[in-house]
Amino acid sequence: MPQQQIIIIDSAMSFAEAIEGSAAPLEVIDALSLVDVTCFSFDGLRHQGQIIVDARLEDDLYEIFDLIDKLKFPIGKVIPIVAYRWEDGDSMTDNNSSGFNFRVIEGTNKISLHSFGRAIDINPVQNPVIYPTGIIAPAGATYRPQNKGTFTVNHPVVQEFTKRGWHWGGNFEQPKDYHHFEKT
Repeated sequence: MPQQQIIIIDSAMSFAEAIEGSAAPLEVIDALSLVDVTCFSFDGLRHQGQIIVDARLEDDLYEIFDLIDKLKFPIGKVIPIVAYRWEDGDSMTDNNSSGFNFRVIEGTNKISLHSFGRAIDINPVQNPVIYPTGIIAPAGATYRPQNKGTFTVNHPVVQEFTKRGWHWGGNFEQPKDYHHFEKT
């Protein structure tokens, strides 16, 4: 089998495993879907991962990840955040791309769109969040638009998201949240 056809399985959870221990109410859980995706990672090989999103956004994710795969846009990994004990910071530090996570927006008491599976983060190490104070998360990350796995306003993946009505965090006034996409 040629090396390009080998798919490395990074995540093969059941839906029950992927939501285990979440504090989300049942009506939120019932509206979610576990999406299997394949993409190239930074090792140059294809990987299979999973992301939890609002079931109404499932088609968007399949089609966007199909584009990501065709472009060979490298993605660190795509594993449901349960693998990180629901800790967003741990997931980001590990360059994990994720969707659903019942939580508040960092530094606020406002419920995040991640709580409803209506936001996803992709490659947080290459596409960090930069706060007005200059703090960058995850720690040690830098935003270098010319690097592989990094988004810019004209990137085809960003364009595909926005064409479908998603908002990109790189267009936010503050903070600049380069890994974040959301659809209200």
